[in-house]
Amino acid sequence: MGEARIIPFDGATSGARPPAPRSGRRPTRSARAVRVPEPVEGEVPVRSIEARPGRKRAESARPAEPGSAETAPADADAASAEAGPRRAPGSGRSLFGSLAGTIGGVVGGAAAGLLDGVAGPGWEDRAADGLAFLRRRITGEYEVDEFGFDPELNDKLMAALRVVYEQYFRIEVSGLEHIPAEGGALIVANHSGTLPVDALMTQVAVHDHHPARRNLRLLAADLVFQLPLVGSVARKSGHTLACHADAERLLGKGELVGVWPEGYKGLGKPFAERYKLQRFGRGGFVSAALRTGVPIVPCSIVGAEEIYPMVGNARTLARLLNLPYFPITPTFPLLGPLGLVPLPTRWRIEFGAPIHTDAYPEEAADDPMVVFNLTDEVRETIQHTIYRLLMQRRSVFF
Repeated sequence: MGEARIIPFDGATSGARPPAPRSGRRPTRSARAVRVPEPVEGEVPVRSIEARPGRKRAESARPAEPGSAETAPADADAASAEAGPRRAPGSGRSLFGSLAGTIGGVVGGAAAGLLDGVAGPGWEDRAADGLAFLRRRITGEYEVDEFGFDPELNDKLMAALRVVYEQYFRIEVSGLEHIPAEGGALIVANHSGTLPVDALMTQVAVHDHHPARRNLRLLAADLVFQLPLVGSVARKSGHTLACHADAERLLGKGELVGVWPEGYKGLGKPFAERYKLQRFGRGGFVSAALRTGVPIVPCSIVGAEEIYPMVGNARTLARLLNLPYFPITPTFPLLGPLGLVPLPTRWRIEFGAPIHTDAYPEEAADDPMVVFNLTDEVRETIQHTIYRLLMQRRSVFF
């Protein structure tokens, strides 16, 4: 490459234009042009850059000849530098994706840690099981028996009641060894508490703490199945109507059946008569046990009497609403819906030694004296056990 000729701007070199005469006024910027060296042979010609008022433009040089070792003119380098550093194609998107992935990973890890702390470890499996359970509910892919009992739904209901059983009422249970691991048996318990919460807690005790984890099928009053939604849920959780036919069918199939013979008389008795058992009816449960030859297991419950202390009964309102009684407690109806929250009493449930009926002849179920004697024996056993548990109790709430 040849050496470039230096052309001074003062016109000292031969061939330069003579300096223009001074006119007393300095020429404006738009009238001046920057003179560049004349191209040498083999070099890339450079166009002159003319400055115009309010506008700047840099024109790049034409491409060099193939094989030329010349670099881009200084004017193009200056224009590139003035435009800022060039970025590789897609580098912005990759940087944004990496940043989004990092943020997503941090947020996802924090959410997973929070769920582990709140819901406990293994919440993913429980969530998947819950979604599968909902899918089976929607598609109808579940089975029920002839009474409408749905074992899968009953397990979910027991899980919900378990929190109340363990954390709220803090129930202690004993005597579960008296309940047979298989075959039919009839559990007979005292009834109290204004609402039948004691029956549900007994169901949880047998389901969760019995070695065979048996399902307790409850005999409920007809009012339960007349209530909207409650009746359907009761059927699916194993409850059936408290009648001789259903009780004998369940016991004959080898099911564990629970009955509360006091009925509404036990639930709706005033607080002043707490823990005093009411009449056990006509002993229909004893007849069912005698016909099927299953044992009768007495069950005593202490703690349920105080959850809704019933100090009065609005009988007129009860008749208008077609209810057996309308309870008045220290909190209901004074506090409205808040008064429906039970008091957190401490419970004790004890199952007694079974009373066997298989030694009686088949016609004993129709003998009033046999039925009466067995009914009285069961009632007295439960009453004496309640008195003993009350003497051992240190406090209603602790």
